[in-house]
Amino acid sequence: MFNINIISKLLKRIFNRTVVCVIGIAIQVTYFIMLFWTLGTAFTYSYYLFNILGIILAIYIVNSDVNPSYKIAWMIPILVVPIFGSMFFLFFGNSHSGDRLRRRMNRFNEESKLLLPQKVEITEQLVKENCVVEKQANYLYTYGGYPVYGNTSTTYFPLGEDKFRTMLDELEKAERFIFLEYFIIEEGEMWDTILEILKRKAAEGVDIRVIYDDFGCLFTLPYKYNTELEKYGIKCKVFNKFKPIWSAKMNNRDHRKILVIDGHTAFNGGINLADEYINAYPKHGHWKDTAVMLKGEAVWSFTMMFLTMWNYLNNSKPDNYSIYMPREEDIAPYKGKGFVIPYTDSPLDDEPVGENVYLNIINEAKRYVYITTPYLIIDNEMSRALILAAKSGIDVRIITPHIADKWFVHAVTRAYYKQLVKYGVKIYEYTPGFIHAKSFVSDDKTAVVGSINLDFRSLYLHFECATWMYETDSVADVREDFLKTMEVSQEITYEDCLKVGIFRRMARALLRLFAPMM
Repeated sequence: MFNINIISKLLKRIFNRTVVCVIGIAIQVTYFIMLFWTLGTAFTYSYYLFNILGIILAIYIVNSDVNPSYKIAWMIPILVVPIFGSMFFLFFGNSHSGDRLRRRMNRFNEESKLLLPQKVEITEQLVKENCVVEKQANYLYTYGGYPVYGNTSTTYFPLGEDKFRTMLDELEKAERFIFLEYFIIEEGEMWDTILEILKRKAAEGVDIRVIYDDFGCLFTLPYKYNTELEKYGIKCKVFNKFKPIWSAKMNNRDHRKILVIDGHTAFNGGINLADEYINAYPKHGHWKDTAVMLKGEAVWSFTMMFLTMWNYLNNSKPDNYSIYMPREEDIAPYKGKGFVIPYTDSPLDDEPVGENVYLNIINEAKRYVYITTPYLIIDNEMSRALILAAKSGIDVRIITPHIADKWFVHAVTRAYYKQLVKYGVKIYEYTPGFIHAKSFVSDDKTAVVGSINLDFRSLYLHFECATWMYETDSVADVREDFLKTMEVSQEITYEDCLKVGIFRRMARALLRLFAPMM
């Protein structure tokens, strides 16, 4: 006779949340396929009606204010397979849920901007230093809502394990509050160690808050893990709960990585809270990732980023934001040189802040631009900017992974190599494993480290954040780390691109065509 506990565990495995979500989506896909098939075979006039609808939708898409690559990716299925393409677009390509999200989020964003004023003396100082760079800062403040700061020290971490050690030390020092916002949290050595500190700090009366993305943690955390954390006195919110309903809303994920401690210390970068990020186990070979730690005035922007998202998820705001502001005695010691701008990018404001910051760096480079990215799936504007810079004599180098985490995404990344390399962009693959770092560094003066990948999802669909730095100590560290990483990377030559078989090239070209929809 079976043990009741064994049967209970078996049923939980069979009917766990992931399985239910997959079954739910599979049922929807099957339904739509049957519907398309029925319309295509049972009704003679439906084909002509959907052809007309397809033409109308194509005209609408052409005249819409979206990225041209998105337009092509949608127009091809709509015009080639009118029934499937038209209905697919109507269901998933033009979701009205985004408008509701936009209105709610904008309400909290506008309040946030009022608490992030730009100090005139800082911008005047930046103009004296470099008027071109001041334009970047002006753009970020005008369209992103985040000011430029001085009086901030920055520390760069070339590996996840380096950040992890310092992160634990800083968490132990917390006295007032700890805010964590991550795309992925996974039970294991990294998170379990952090959690023990958080539980102890919560018991001491420290305000602990955690935000995690539901899709990012779909396979890494138990269902309703937020309620588990709340048992320890840790406040927790789940971003955009994943449901077995296929909709465009599910595309908008919180991909940010933020840790704020007491308003004076913040961490940002590409490192999630899972063991592969600190090489506790070799998921895809050696995992190369990066982060920065900020101490000083600029931390206030990361505090407000977190609180804005928290307020949105909680649908309320604190009565008094001043309790989260850094105390003067806490930030007074940090007088790091240079300028710092923490900034965020939202898919709901129709402003591709993350991409435009990258484009500004490329377009204003005088000597070099070095880039690390796990995914190189770029639109025409980014491709042209990189090629034009290389043609103009700028040393443009990009490091991507050699070992893929997703084979189809890696295939699309490699589909861009030939065109870029042909015109002088140097591309390297990180041979020890997977490089998850997202960084730009240019001319020994400017660097960006954050969560923003060079792919469509990151640049247009996800909530992201990063740290822009000008002439801080960390800029040189980012450059040196890039050069050291390049030493263990394999250069991709134009001849290498020509050796790729015809069928593989065709498959990559097809995947590249629909990259914006992935």
